[in-house]
Amino acid sequence: MPIPQKHTNNLIKESSPYLLQHAHNPVNWEAWNDEALLKAKEKNKLILISIGYAACHWCHVMEHECFEDEEVAKTMNAHFINIKVDREERPDIDHIYMDALQMMTGSGGWPLNILALPDGRPFWGATFVKKQEWIQVLNQLQQLYVDDPNKIIGYAENMATGLKEINAITTSENQSLIEGSEIDTMVIDWTKYFDTFLGGYKRAPKFMMPTNLNFLQYYSHTKLDNTVNEYVNTTLTRMAWGGIFDHVGGGFSRYSVDTKWHVPHFEKMLYDNGLLISLYANAYAATKNELYKSVVEKSITFLEEELLDKSNGFYSSLDADSFTDDNKLVEGAFYVWQENQLKELLKDDYPVFSDYFSINSYGYWEEDNYVLIRDSEALAIAMNHSITKVELQQIISKCLSLLKVEREKRNKPRLDDKILTSWNGLALKGLTDAYRYLENDRYLPLAINNANFIVELMTTEDGGLYRNFKNGKSTIHGFLEDYASIIDAFIGLYEVSFDEKWLNHSLEFTKYVIKNFSDADTGLFFFTSNNDNDLIRRTLETADNVIPSSNSMMAHNLHKLSRYFPEDNFDIRLHQMIKTMKPSIIKNPQNHANWLHLAQLMSDNFYELVVIGENFELICKTLMKNYLPNAIFAASNAKTSNLPLLMNRYVMNKTLIYVCNHGSCQMPVEEPSKALSLVSSNV
Repeated sequence: MPIPQKHTNNLIKESSPYLLQHAHNPVNWEAWNDEALLKAKEKNKLILISIGYAACHWCHVMEHECFEDEEVAKTMNAHFINIKVDREERPDIDHIYMDALQMMTGSGGWPLNILALPDGRPFWGATFVKKQEWIQVLNQLQQLYVDDPNKIIGYAENMATGLKEINAITTSENQSLIEGSEIDTMVIDWTKYFDTFLGGYKRAPKFMMPTNLNFLQYYSHTKLDNTVNEYVNTTLTRMAWGGIFDHVGGGFSRYSVDTKWHVPHFEKMLYDNGLLISLYANAYAATKNELYKSVVEKSITFLEEELLDKSNGFYSSLDADSFTDDNKLVEGAFYVWQENQLKELLKDDYPVFSDYFSINSYGYWEEDNYVLIRDSEALAIAMNHSITKVELQQIISKCLSLLKVEREKRNKPRLDDKILTSWNGLALKGLTDAYRYLENDRYLPLAINNANFIVELMTTEDGGLYRNFKNGKSTIHGFLEDYASIIDAFIGLYEVSFDEKWLNHSLEFTKYVIKNFSDADTGLFFFTSNNDNDLIRRTLETADNVIPSSNSMMAHNLHKLSRYFPEDNFDIRLHQMIKTMKPSIIKNPQNHANWLHLAQLMSDNFYELVVIGENFELICKTLMKNYLPNAIFAASNAKTSNLPLLMNRYVMNKTLIYVCNHGSCQMPVEEPSKALSLVSSNV
C-alpha cells in the first residue's frame, strides 16, 4: 500500500477523488476558486495550474516523481500559487489551457501543466516533466518574471489574443445548408485514412471514435455504400475482439497503444462506454450481428457492477493502475493473465480458450503477461477443435466465468466515484438504445432510475442543471455539454417509454440553454452560462472528438425538438447553426462527424412516426427494433394530448400509425409492415 504522507493541503476540502489524491502532497495545492485567484493577484505571484483526472496513468507518475517530492514542493511553494484542476469537473478550464498548450507546443495531453500570470493568462506549458527538468524550468521562469516581467507579460498578452482568435467563428449571410453531394465528396476523401483490415485509422494509438462510426454507419445505410459499411463493421468487430474490450468483465478502455486494438491504457471511462453501448446497439439493429449484442450486454453489466451508485447515478471511471500482490501500483495489473495461471484455472478447456483468445505471440504483451484478444471467427476455431460453434461458445462462456471469479480476488483498480451529469446523459442514452434494439426489459427501469436521479438530485432551483454530484451534494453549475447530453437522453427515454414528462424536461432544458448560453453573433451556444464567473475566454465548443461537441449535440436536439414542438421555431436556430459551421465542417469533416451526421439527416427524408391507440406499445416495439435513424417516434393511447404530433388523431377502437414529414402525414395504416414500407420507400 502507499506510504502514509504527513502533509495536508487545501485540497482536503474538495470532493473530487482526483483532487483528494493530491491532498497530502507537500505542495500547497489550492482548488480553482476565487480565493486562490485573488491571492495570486494580491501577492503578484505566478499561477501554476496542473490539470489531470483520476484515471490518468501519467498524472499518477508525475505526482509520484514531482508532487510528492519535498525538493520539488519547496520550489513550487516558494514562488507560485499552485492550483490543481480535475479536468472532468472543470472542462471549461481544461478547454482553454489545452488550447494554449497546443498553440505553444503543437500537441496536448495530461497531465497538463501551465504557468500563467496572476490574472490567469498562460505563457508556458508542458505535459509530463521529470523532476530535475521540472525544478529547473520553474526556477528559470520565476527568475525571468523577476528580472524581465515585461517579456513574460508580452508573451502572455499575445497568447490570450491567440486563444480568443482560434476559438472565433465567423458568420456569413450567404452560407447555404450542406448538400448531399458535398457530404459524398467529404466521405470519399475521408476513406483514404481507413484501415480496412484492422479498422479505425492507419495509425497508433487508436481511439474508438464512436461519433465518427455512428455517422459512417448511418451514411452507409442511407447511401447503400458497401465500402463504408464494410469498413464500419470491420472496425466494430476488431474493437469487440480486441484487448481494448474487457472480455472477462465487460466494458471498453479508452484507447489502444497499437494498431490492432490490443493493449490499452487500461482506464475505463463512463463516457466511452455510454457512447459505445449506443453505437453497438444501433449496429445490432442494422445488422443483427450477435457479437454486437453481446458487447452491449456485457458493457451494461460492467456499468451495473462497477459504476452504479446507490443513488442510481453512474460513477466516472476506473483507474488504469491497480496494486499487485506485492503492493506495487502497476498499469493493467487487474486485467492481464499469465499462461501458467490460465492453464491451472482452465485445465482441459485451456487449448480451446488459448486458441480463441490468442495466448500466443499475437496476444503477448510484456513480462509474461497476455491481454486477451481474438483474431479469428468462432466457426474457424470450432472447426480447428472438431466441435460445434455452440459447444465452443459454451466452453468460452464457462472459462470467462472462471476467470471473472478468480479476478475478483485481485486488488481492484481505484474508482473515481464522482458523478458527472453529461457522462450520465451518455450512459442513459446508451441504456435507452439498448432497451429499444435488444428488447431487454431489464434496461428500461435502469434508465428511468438514472433519469429520476438527474431530475431529483442534479437540477438547480432555477430549472438548470448541476455538473457534479459527490457525497450527497453538487458544487458546480452545469456546462453546455451537461444540458446537451441530458436533453438528448431524455428525448431518447421518451421514445421508449412514451412518458411525456421526459420530452417536456427536454423542452424546458432547451429553453434554459437558449436563454443562458446563446451567442447572438453565430447562433451557437457558449460552453459556459451567462451566470458563471468569467475566465480569460468564453469558449465555443464545436469540434467533435471522442465525445461529440456540445454544440453539435444541441443542434441534433433542436432538429428533433423542432418536429415535436414546431411552434417553438427551433428549426430557425438550427439552420443558423449549420450555416455558421459549414466552412469548418467542409474544411475538416473528420473533426465534425456529428455535424455531418446532422447534415445528412437534414438532406434526407426525416420522419415523425406517430402511433395512436390501445395497442400503441406493442406496435411501437415492433417498429422501433428496426434501424430507423431518420425518424422520431410519438405515441399514446390517450384521446387527448398537448403534444402537437398527437393532437386530433385518436380514433375509437383502432390503433393507427401515421408516417409524417414536417407534420405532413400520409394516410394512416394499422400494420407495422406497411408503415415500415412507407419509410423505406422514401429513403
